[in-house]
Amino acid sequence: MELGRATLLKEQQLKDQFDNLEKHTQSGIEFVERYSKFVKERSDIEISYAKQIRNLSKKYQPKKNSREEEENKYTSCRAFLSTLNELNDYAGQHEVIAENLTSQIITELSRYLTELKAERKSHFHDGRKAQQQIESLWKQLESSKRRFERDCKEADRAQQYFERMDADINVTKADVEKARQQAQMRHQIAADSKTEYSNYLTKFNQEQNEHYYTLIPNIFQKLQEMEERRIERVGVSMKTYAEVDREVLPIVGKCLDGMTKAAESIEPKTDSKQVVESYKSGFEPPGDVEFEDYGPGQTMKRTVSETSLSNSRGEAKERPGGGKSKGKLWPFIKNKNKLMSLLTSPHQPPPAPPASSPPSPCAVPNDPQSPKQNKEPLSNRFNEFMASKPKMTCLRSLRRGGSGPEDFSHLPPEQRRKKLQAKIDDINKDIQKEMDQKDALTKMKGVYEKNPQMGDPASVDPRLVEMAMNIEKLQSEVQKFEGWLAEVEGRLPSRSDPPRRQSGLYESQNSNSTMVDNNCAQDRESPDGSYTEEQSSETQVKVAIANTPEFDDEFDDGDEETLPTIGTCKAVYSFEGHNEGTISVTEGELLFVIEQDKGDGWTRIRRNEEEEGYVPTSYVEVFLETNTKDS
Repeated sequence: MELGRATLLKEQQLKDQFDNLEKHTQSGIEFVERYSKFVKERSDIEISYAKQIRNLSKKYQPKKNSREEEENKYTSCRAFLSTLNELNDYAGQHEVIAENLTSQIITELSRYLTELKAERKSHFHDGRKAQQQIESLWKQLESSKRRFERDCKEADRAQQYFERMDADINVTKADVEKARQQAQMRHQIAADSKTEYSNYLTKFNQEQNEHYYTLIPNIFQKLQEMEERRIERVGVSMKTYAEVDREVLPIVGKCLDGMTKAAESIEPKTDSKQVVESYKSGFEPPGDVEFEDYGPGQTMKRTVSETSLSNSRGEAKERPGGGKSKGKLWPFIKNKNKLMSLLTSPHQPPPAPPASSPPSPCAVPNDPQSPKQNKEPLSNRFNEFMASKPKMTCLRSLRRGGSGPEDFSHLPPEQRRKKLQAKIDDINKDIQKEMDQKDALTKMKGVYEKNPQMGDPASVDPRLVEMAMNIEKLQSEVQKFEGWLAEVEGRLPSRSDPPRRQSGLYESQNSNSTMVDNNCAQDRESPDGSYTEEQSSETQVKVAIANTPEFDDEFDDGDEETLPTIGTCKAVYSFEGHNEGTISVTEGELLFVIEQDKGDGWTRIRRNEEEEGYVPTSYVEVFLETNTKDS
């Protein structure tokens, strides 16, 4: 009985050990899964970080056709661009880290976990099977033991019954013999049960010895080896985790070295020289201002400072073609005529409509036979212009690469010379390219003439003619730009010339002393008998506008709003706008009205955003909007 209880205790302890091992190995698998999840999240972080770094590098890359791209000529900007490129390569190394973590750790651990779970399941299945087998043998042993005990007790009872029957004189001999045979049979059964019990006990002891000393130790050994491999695999993964980072360190170091080298390549003096070359105007510095004495009956000349925007060097001089050009009053306005059309209506009175057509209903008040109406003062026009804020291009937009004239006349002389020279170089490259292609085609034609089976020589002629025309066109372009370049180089001042000061626009006006007196606005009669304001007065208004700080601020705002449309009109007659501030229209054309007739016989109209001007009121039929009529 004591042996049975000891065996049961061992079985219970063994079962408890299996439960503990099962819990421990399960926690080991969960640890591997947790570490694999950690590496996966690290990989996701690396991918996200690399993406953000790439987006950052792309965000600060210079845009095409922008001011940032032009600034790449400075060493600091080129260094920053190199830093962005190195940063992009740096982001690529973080992508390599994420890729290696995925392929070398996450994928391998996932496959190993599948194998580990299968092996663990197999070992615990063998252990449970061995336990079930030993428990089955133990039950058989207990059963044979109880049967042997029962048979022994029955054999003892049969023996006692036989002895009582044999001692009793009243019992017949047959009954005694029967009791004796019964007792012998029970003793035989007990002996057989004893033999069976002994056999089961021997077998159980053998199985139990094999179970505790062979099977279970082997299973435990396999579980131990499995656990050691798991721990070793985790260690290898952790080492790989560090090696993945270490592998990219040389390339990361090169990226950082590239950033350092880019920073060391910055040359402040070179950049400052680039700025000087970029914005060098080529204007001659002004000379000393001469002293003018005042005397009775003399008028002192008024000059304009050459340092202001109201006067450009050499603009007031006579051009080789004859005649005097007007001063460059607004360098930040693309169309100077448009500005003056905003300030004043045309100097000439509107022409009468053609006699062959009936007059327009709206043209009656301004008929040529009607009394001449007084012209609105120029100051009122100027005030109206200041309030309307027309849409114009500012100097900053030109500097940012806005559209300009083909001859780059909106630039200072030095900058214009550089642009023209660059244009000539580009066209010469195109000419050389066309000539090379032409020579190649000429050689091909010669080959075709010698070997007609290779091709038709006449098939090359159209292309040769086209190339010759292209070359001729490009050569004419070169001549045109070279003419402009020669003009600019002839007008650039020589460093050896002494500085001279010129009075700009007013100096050219003072040469016409017969027309202008005492620097005030006078009227003169036009060929048709009407009167217009003197041009010198108009020029003075231009200079006054240029020297007005508020006016400068208006144009610094860049593109501003255009005048609103107050109605529409239909051209009753065709009109050729040759005068300054007028616009040509054709009969039947529909246009927009932006300014009514102020009593001078002219109506201001607009065709599109870039084309607007004045037309005779009698040449159009105006349809004003309701709110405009009410006002």
